[in-house]
Amino acid sequence: MKCHVVVTGASRGIGFAVAHRFAQEGHHLAIVARNAEDLTHAKERLLSAGAASVHTVVADLSSPEQIAQSVTTIQSIFGQIHVLVNNAGLFLGGTMMGEPAGQFQHLMNTNVLSAYEMARGLWTQLQNTPRAHVFNMCSIASITAYAAGGSYSVAKFALMGFSKSLRLEGMPFGIRVSAVLPGATLTDSWAGVDLPKERFMDPKDVAEAIFMAFQINEHTVMEEILLRPMLGDI
Repeated sequence: MKCHVVVTGASRGIGFAVAHRFAQEGHHLAIVARNAEDLTHAKERLLSAGAASVHTVVADLSSPEQIAQSVTTIQSIFGQIHVLVNNAGLFLGGTMMGEPAGQFQHLMNTNVLSAYEMARGLWTQLQNTPRAHVFNMCSIASITAYAAGGSYSVAKFALMGFSKSLRLEGMPFGIRVSAVLPGATLTDSWAGVDLPKERFMDPKDVAEAIFMAFQINEHTVMEEILLRPMLGDI
């Protein structure tokens, strides 16, 4: 069966790796990101990997208006949605009491509101799909506060709470919900850090864990998928 898969923040990093893993199985994809050029490049690679089709949606998911527009676009593309991966996210460092005005709201919009509105807007499509599955990209920061990333941690804690509540609301409809909590993963977020790549996880490993969670028996759900670098957190 060819599935309809929606991935936000899909042009690079973990999001692209997830989209690529589903592309390898020949599924239909709708990928969302801010940069049109990056999306076009990602689409070419995903089609080459075997995707049945790839639809691109350009949107800044820190903007409520653009979230709504992207939801409308996806609704017009897919009548059913088998997989929704809420991966769009942003890390901005700094203490909560010392960060610039507006940073807290920006992080909450990007990391939490985007997932809430995407799930809410596509809930009917998910309800109408057998074996529908929502993955929310949380973080180790969802369970361990970062001293130098206070508002980011708050946002990721909130996303974890949203995942738990959405899990309960999805139960009557057979919608599975998983919170994904990766540790340090080698993406652009770590650009410039003077550490060997062996200290990081590969985005492909996170993608494989998500794909495996989707594949398991429909009567089972991995509620939390926790992954850490072999040598521990950074």
